[in-house]
Amino acid sequence: MPRSTTPPGPATLRPATADDTDAVARIWREGWADAHLGHVPDSLAAARTPASFPERARDRVADTTVAVRDGGVVGFVMIAGGEVDQLYLDRAARGGGVGGALLRHAEQAVRAAGHARAWLAVATGNAAGRRFYARQGWVDEGRFAHRAPVPGGTVEVDCHRFTSPGR
Repeated sequence: MPRSTTPPGPATLRPATADDTDAVARIWREGWADAHLGHVPDSLAAARTPASFPERARDRVADTTVAVRDGGVVGFVMIAGGEVDQLYLDRAARGGGVGGALLRHAEQAVRAAGHARAWLAVATGNAAGRRFYARQGWVDEGRFAHRAPVPGGTVEVDCHRFTSPGR
């Protein structure tokens, strides 16, 4: 069967529901591996088991926005206070503008909640992620020790702190 040359339809953003948990967990697990394996301490990688992603996705439904294209979830963003805590796309949706739309949505939600600027942490070794945020106009404020939550505590991760532009 020949491949369609029609570009995919636009993505729409909406609040996540419990029915989105499986899709969010899959996208998160795959995206986390792509962005973090080899760039974070082994103890963090060990804590991010395949089973941890569905559990974490269920726990975060209330602060998650999903991007939906052609009836399927293709990306998501999670907000925690002033932080854009998680942003991941399905591998097939990368490079098509969905990530930028999710990031702009998150920035607006953070500001609507009363924060002057949004911020996020990117593992220092995640060069692709750092390039993406810079292309979106976010400012790299330099390296810092981010404390990533794990069962029973946190793991220190070498990251860069990015802040939203002054729009």
